Amino acid sequence: MAFLLAVLRVLLGGFFALTGAAKLSEQLSAPASQQTKALFEQFAEVFPLKVFGYQPDPMSYQVAVGWLELLAGLLLALGPPMLQEISNFLLIVLMMGAIFTLVSLKESLNTCIPAIVCLVLLMLLDVCQLVVQTKKVVRPTRKKTPSSVKEFSE
Repeated sequence: MAFLLAVLRVLLGGFFALTGAAKLSEQLSAPASQQTKALFEQFAEVFPLKVFGYQPDPMSYQVAVGWLELLAGLLLALGPPMLQEISNFLLIVLMMGAIFTLVSLKESLNTCIPAIVCLVLLMLLDVCQLVVQTKKVVRPTRKKTPSSVKEFSE
């Protein structure tokens, strides 16, 4: 099971690193870059913190999401266990925000499916990792020695 979790972690990390790099670089695909810019203009309109008076600049929002995906993806795939857990948490929060944004924009279910699948896989990874870690914990057993039993009975 640990091997399958490692494979899932590397695949998810690689996916997020690539999507983050695509948001940061116009050289990967110029048409996709223009489409992404247009999407982030819509995303900024329904930003979750807008109710508190904060609405990000669409370009800054795109760059921030790109860096978060790139760095968290790399750490999820290649980082030490503690940073893998932190990056997994950050990516879960990011996917929740993506789903919130798509629902707020009244996008179709087909548009939401990639974010939902990523969220489910990240949560599955988190839960399974927790199960594996708890199985590794060795609990000491208390053995009564014959001499200590005699002392209490007298």
